[in-house]
Amino acid sequence: MEEEKLPITEHLEEFRWRLIKCLAAVGVGFLASYAFSKQIFNFLVAPLVKVMPENSHLIYTSLPEAFLTYLKVSFFAGLVLATPVILYQIWKFIMPGLYEMERKYVAPFVIVATMFFGIGVAFAFYVVFPFGFKFFLGFSTDNIYALPALKEYLSLSIRLLLAFGITFELPVFIFFLAKLGIVNHKMLRKQRKYAIIIVVVVAAVLTPPDVISQVLLAVPLLGLYEISIWVAYMVRKPTSKE
Repeated sequence: MEEEKLPITEHLEEFRWRLIKCLAAVGVGFLASYAFSKQIFNFLVAPLVKVMPENSHLIYTSLPEAFLTYLKVSFFAGLVLATPVILYQIWKFIMPGLYEMERKYVAPFVIVATMFFGIGVAFAFYVVFPFGFKFFLGFSTDNIYALPALKEYLSLSIRLLLAFGITFELPVFIFFLAKLGIVNHKMLRKQRKYAIIIVVVVAAVLTPPDVISQVLLAVPLLGLYEISIWVAYMVRKPTSKE
């Protein structure tokens, strides 16, 4: 049975409550993470510390900076912990517009999307960070010393981790869009040249203004787009003619 369409005010109210639930989940994650903020921060800076010259240290240039850094680290950890809840709320918000048979994908969507977000974050942390930090510190000389500040490092690392986590969701969203019949592999192949332009723009927006970071995001994103084409092909309708 077709559901009665809701007025825009009810959609806005629904969105507000979903947003509140997401923020509440992040808040709970923040409180749980704050008790381990120092351990989380030490883990987060490990890729930089490993490639820094001997006897080098991170610095902070204002009195509250270290305290605020631990707050930001806890917030980021809370956001990561709340990812399944956020994805679930996104699905619940769009669910009224889906058919009954399509609504059953909520559990697979949340599980797989959370997994791909984690893969993206892990890829940035274990692959991109060591390579990128080693490259940037390679410009140090006898007269030029690297003195990374907590604030700048944290902003850079969190921005990159979120960028990779979000962009690695592409195959997941393409899978469900293909399942819903919104996109297909032929459409994705046809729009590949435009996708390349969009990928370059997205990489430029989500990463710091340096070519290395942009390339490190753009290349995996292009690979993910190609994987998404294959995913859309695999979930095509049996009646589709190749």
